[in-house]
Amino acid sequence: MAAGVSRRPLAIGLASAAMALALVTGGCGAASQNATPETTASLPIASISPVVALTQAQIVRALGAAGLALTEARVPFRPPEPPDLMAVPRAVFQVVLAADPAHGYIVVYQLRDEATAATAGRELADYLSTGYGRTQFPPDAKHVLRQLQTTLISFSWSPANSPDPNTSKIADALQTVGTPIDVPR
Repeated sequence: MAAGVSRRPLAIGLASAAMALALVTGGCGAASQNATPETTASLPIASISPVVALTQAQIVRALGAAGLALTEARVPFRPPEPPDLMAVPRAVFQVVLAADPAHGYIVVYQLRDEATAATAGRELADYLSTGYGRTQFPPDAKHVLRQLQTTLISFSWSPANSPDPNTSKIADALQTVGTPIDVPR
């Protein structure tokens, strides 16, 4: 190296480039996790809270009236969701669909209070209806988003891509639980 030339600017430049690369690839990783509502990296919470258990009981009641059964998800599942919901405790359940065993996921998010749940519900509805969130689903996707006290219930499905005729019954049954949060088309 020539006398008087410092390695410090080169080291700073390399560190900056490495950080930029990490940000870019980290962003791609997050986007790829949300690319489809298929099974990915989120396991349901290990044991559900009493609040989620009450919501689960309401869902079981509604689905039972439609002749459907609810189980805990057998594989990890994370739906497309806004970044603010990624860290929220949740339980993932699955409706038994004989002709479509890879779908039928219902996610129950647990928020700290009803106002926070309402705000998170509006944010999720906005995410599902516009921009990046909308691109995560088929064009005919239908979303059921409900609030029951401090929980949010989320179910998404595509009529054109759902081989089991009972899938629409899930959406209908969930309409009887909690209060609706409109997801604009």
